Amino acid sequence: MNMQNLMMQAKKMQNDIMKVQGELEKKVYEGKSQLVVASVNGKGRVLSVDIDSSIISSEDKEVLEDMVLLAINNALEKMEADKEEKLGKYGKMFNGLM
Repeated sequence: MNMQNLMMQAKKMQNDIMKVQGELEKKVYEGKSQLVVASVNGKGRVLSVDIDSSIISSEDKEVLEDMVLLAINNALEKMEADKEEKLGKYGKMFNGLM
């Protein structure tokens, strides 16, 4: 394989990675706990938190905070798993080369 072909393949791979990253950043991931739904985008920003209004009272504050945390973490875990699934193959190609 000559250097020009290798450079063309590297450029194509770079473009493919950028395309997948752009697609992932546009996605919205939803995490759920029993009474809370949180949404984040592919950049890891929390977009919304929807709390079931039937449970809000002063005694429930601590429980509610824990449920919000669980929902947000669940959404972020899904986002990271999706990124790994879609981009992990590129990392494996370069394993040991960089």
